[in-house]
Amino acid sequence: MKAEFYDVKAKKKVKADVIAKVVIAANGRFAFKGQTADGRSLTRFVSQAEYEKCDAKVATPAAKAPAKKAACKKCCK
Repeated sequence: MKAEFYDVKAKKKVKADVIAKVVIAANGRFAFKGQTADGRSLTRFVSQAEYEKCDAKVATPAAKAPAKKAACKKCCK
């Protein structure tokens, strides 16, 4: 399925294939992921109805690894 994305670098709208559809866990928004001809990532937020009509595969966002805390120099060696 093709969708229209906004290419920030080119500052214009481009048509690209939807490679995945995701639900952003932090805020529950629906999005399509695409890719430009030169390999840059594109994201477009869509309505739930448009999300459900799309036949692209559902991608799960990668879980962020917990940040490591630096040990203090005084007591933790």
